[in-house]
Amino acid sequence: MRLRHPGGGLVHLAYCTNAHPAEDLDGVLAQLERFGGPVRERLGADRLGLGLWLAADLAAELAADPAKVARLRAGLGSRGLEVVTVNAFPYRGFHDPVVKRKVYFPDWTEPARLRYTLDVAAVLAGLLPDDVAEGSVSTLPLAWREPWTPGDARTARRLLGDLATGLAKLAAETGRTIRVGLEPEPGCVVETGRDAAAALSHVDPEWIGVCLDLCHLAVEFEHPRRALERLDAAGLPVVKTQASLALHVDDPSDPATRRALAAFGEERFLHQTREERHGRVLAADDLDEALEGGLPGRSPWRVHFHLPVHAEPGPPLSSTRSVLEEGLAALFGGPRPRTGHVEVETYTWRVLPEADRPAGDASLADGLAAELAWTRDRLLALGLKEENA
Repeated sequence: MRLRHPGGGLVHLAYCTNAHPAEDLDGVLAQLERFGGPVRERLGADRLGLGLWLAADLAAELAADPAKVARLRAGLGSRGLEVVTVNAFPYRGFHDPVVKRKVYFPDWTEPARLRYTLDVAAVLAGLLPDDVAEGSVSTLPLAWREPWTPGDARTARRLLGDLATGLAKLAAETGRTIRVGLEPEPGCVVETGRDAAAALSHVDPEWIGVCLDLCHLAVEFEHPRRALERLDAAGLPVVKTQASLALHVDDPSDPATRRALAAFGEERFLHQTREERHGRVLAADDLDEALEGGLPGRSPWRVHFHLPVHAEPGPPLSSTRSVLEEGLAALFGGPRPRTGHVEVETYTWRVLPEADRPAGDASLADGLAAELAWTRDRLLALGLKEENA
């Protein structure tokens, strides 16, 4: 969906297809039929934005074959779908039975990460709608936090320099600007806006900036406006934002609360958990670790579990909805939009507690449409206007 900001800027709203497991072209095209088209129809939208996830092998295949990019572009267009952003954080196997820390590899110390990101950028340049000149790609925030050496930092700096060079070359060849945003995430080298300002001061802001995930921000107890101030001070643009919710509990020592939290412990994804106490943020790398004594449990917890943004969990659980709303207001409530790309990124539908999981394709399409409707309505409340095709 497209919305126009009162200041004149165009804002694209999409849902991220990393909610679906396909890793080949036929599978991605099938997603458009099973989910993309039906979600658009439920919303009554003339066109629907998708934030594509392309696994590394498929990205390389498409980048090497313009005819296959044209096939994907045609599949999008025939269903009233469009793509201006791609999620290139997971490299492959994002729906394997166990992902956990594998999602952080290869990281930005490895040339494979650079190749993958440039492949994705090249594909996106071929998918952008004719009337859109700029696309965005999100990527991991350098690496998992350990091991991380000064030599690793130098290597990543060089590879990000090569990324900027490659993106500039792509723009010269295609006339399309593709920018990449590193996505701060709990547990990584770059966890917060503060970390991004410190660790990414060397990047070329014409091509590289930050993808601001509002779930991750909330888990780290970082206020959106303060994060944006830090990015501004460092000269780092917000390339895209991900509209997302984290789990929140006020009293993690309460037995009923702990039982409810335990239902969100699962084997596929990592659910970093944080506790803010006396101005410090205490960390556990997964929810199970936190529940087993990894955190004191004397102050509220926030858990990196992307909840559907339109639906509040039942008590004693709650969400970081206030942070999401504050973040959207900070990004879009001013005289101009801080980014033109909003991606609803709830990849956890299939690992929600069993009672909350979609029962089938139609149920998942209902949920995805409800998330987009909720986010659209928040943007409309900030003064944006929906645009028709």
